[in-house]
This record gives sequence, structure tokens and C-alpha cells, in this order.
Amino acid sequence: MTKAVSFTPLKDRVLIKRVDQEEKSPGGIIIPDTAKEKPVEGEVLAVGSGARDECGKVHPLEVKVGDRVLFAKWGGNEVKIDGEEYTILKESDILGILKK
Repeated sequence: MTKAVSFTPLKDRVLIKRVDQEEKSPGGIIIPDTAKEKPVEGEVLAVGSGARDECGKVHPLEVKVGDRVLFAKWGGNEVKIDGEEYTILKESDILGILKK
């Protein structure tokens, strides 16, 4: 369970907390911090109101708070809010929603 964040993204942006990868490889080898890749999985913590089309109509986002999503490895902007690291990206940068 994640704590509430004092941040609301605008329009079609989404606030994500990256989910850390396993400390060990499938073969049992411990992976040092310097060799780890950025996680591409995260939890949606906040969403904007939606994207506007050419006519000005707002289309709500498909993702919602609490969804686990996959996104591009180097996508988005990394920010610090209240001492925690988060990623802000557009909904179009999200590749898909993981089903539980």
C-alpha cells in the first residue's frame, strides 16, 4: 500500500512510483545496484483529468490510481516529491496495464 501524494498531474499526465526489480536473477545470482536496470513497471499514484481533443472535449484516462503498468524504460520525467522519487509521464507513454 502506498502513501497519499500531495501532487495532482495535469491533463493526460500520470504520476508513477517505479517498482524495484528482484535482487536476485532467476538462477539465484545476486544483482548489485550498479548492474540493475531501471524498472519498467510501476504503480499509478495519481492521474490528470484527461486529454482534450480538437473540439475541446475532455477524454478521461484509461489508467486509474492503483493500476500496475508497464512503460518505456527511459520514458517520463523523474521528480522528487516530499523526498520520494517518482516518474511523471503521459498516458501515451504507458505500454499497458498488468492484470492481477
